[in-house]
Amino acid sequence: MLKGLVDDRQRALITVQVAASRDTTRRNLEVWIDTAFTGILAMPRTEIKNTGLVYSSNAEAILADGTVVDLEVFTCFVDWFGETYEVDVMASESETALLGTML
Repeated sequence: MLKGLVDDRQRALITVQVAASRDTTRRNLEVWIDTAFTGILAMPRTEIKNTGLVYSSNAEAILADGTVVDLEVFTCFVDWFGETYEVDVMASESETALLGTML
C-alpha cells in the first residue's frame, strides 16, 4: 500500500527508499509525485551527495517553459512495491525530489 500526504502547497508527497547500490543501506527520500515530469526521478544535488550516487552521464532535458538544459545523470536504486529498480536520476536545482511517471 502506498501512503503519502498532500502538503499546504497541494503537492502529493510520498516517501521512497533509495540507495547508491543494491547492497547498500537504504535511505528515505520524500518525493513530490509530479505527473508532468516524464522522467523517473529528479533529486536535489544535496540528496544525490547524501545518498552517495555515482555519476553516469549527461542528458538533455526540456523544462516546462520549453528551455533545453543539459543535466547530470546519476545511477540510483529505488525500492518500489517490493521490487528494487536501477534508475537514472537527474540532478536538480530544486529543493524537492520529483518522482515522475516512468517508474
